Formats: sequence, C-alpha cells, structure tokens
Amino acid sequence: MSSANEQGEIFPTRLKLRRIDPERNIRRFYLMQVQPDLFGGASLIREWGRIGNCGRVLVEHHADEGEAASSLMTIARAKGRRGYGA
Repeated sequence: MSSANEQGEIFPTRLKLRRIDPERNIRRFYLMQVQPDLFGGASLIREWGRIGNCGRVLVEHHADEGEAASSLMTIARAKGRRGYGA
C-alpha cells in the first residue's frame, strides 16, 4: 500500500518554475498549486509574472484532485518547452 508521501511525488500538488535569461532580461516565475475546494472538487491555482513583482493569478476548477494534477503536469510540460525549469 502506498503512503501519502509517495502519492505526492507521483502527482505533485505544488510546482514552482523559473525562467532566467540575463542576456534577454528575462526573469520570470510560474507557480502552480492544487488545492481541494469546498464542493468536493479541486482547484488549480496558477500564478505567474516577473521575479520580484506581484504576479497574475488564475484559478481553474476541476472535478477532482487527479484531474487538477493532470492539468498541472500538462502545463508544466508546455512551460518546460518554453524554457522554464525548477
């Protein structure tokens, strides 16, 4: 039987990415968190912007935590292709 810690490693509920390129003056962050909501579902909270400044926030509502974690991983792959890393 797997523990909650093992489950967290397989399906992350929090991910912080950065993209830094001094030559192009790029210093950006992208933060994603999966949180349960009050209605039995889950929300994916996304925050992004320039490092050192307040970011923009977007909340996506999903039917369950698995669906929200899947969305998090899809976005993380897309951000990885654009140069973001942990």
